[in-house]
Amino acid sequence: MRTLHAEWVKLRSLRSTWLTLACLFVVGLGISALAANATGDTWAEATAADRQAWDPTGHSLTAYIVAQLIIGVLGILVVTSEYATGLMSTTLTATPRRTRVLAAKVTLAAVIAVVAGELLMFGAFLIGQALIARQGVPSAALGDPGVLPAVLAGGLYLAVIGLLAVGLGALVRATAGALATLVGIVFLVPALAGLFPSWMRGIFDYWPTLGGAAALTTVPDPDFPHPWLNLGGMGLAVAGVLAAAFVAFHRRDVV
Repeated sequence: MRTLHAEWVKLRSLRSTWLTLACLFVVGLGISALAANATGDTWAEATAADRQAWDPTGHSLTAYIVAQLIIGVLGILVVTSEYATGLMSTTLTATPRRTRVLAAKVTLAAVIAVVAGELLMFGAFLIGQALIARQGVPSAALGDPGVLPAVLAGGLYLAVIGLLAVGLGALVRATAGALATLVGIVFLVPALAGLFPSWMRGIFDYWPTLGGAAALTTVPDPDFPHPWLNLGGMGLAVAGVLAAAFVAFHRRDVV
């Protein structure tokens, strides 16, 4: 508990921590409001098939697309800020058991990411549905079938991304390098999947972030018919990254 408290004191003393959290909510809720405001035109131009597959919950949770990058930055800073300032040597001198130090960072990042992620997703849903309903477009309530699990899945998805960022931060030990790797995993590889040879495209059916995000909707995605299983697989993949991070953090020199 002392190590965890020490990590919390260090993290809360960083101005970047609070700026990143503020950015998460301002940008996330802003994107949800913009997406919700655009649903009036989308609904008016929608075909009968589009209206049949209408998912107001998914529209208001689109904030996760940018929020995963912001919460990833926060997860990376939990580790790399100490490498950047040279404080890591002091930390490991005071607490020689390296696994305890990294475990405290992972626990702290997980708690912050879960709380911030769930607050953001519930806020995005409530604001988004209010704006969608005001335009006369079909909206959703938390009590509707599949809505509450989708909102909860949004917070869990962001928390897993935050833990992935902690693992990358421990492996790369530099904010820019870890962030570039995170962007590649979350955005670039899925976006460029169509450019790969056909014999390789089957690999992307199992790409963790693609399947995990399917849990944030109430309308089933035929490409990912078991979204919670996909989200669980994403968690296992991130657990593998964290395991590698623990091994590297334990064996490597501090600098």
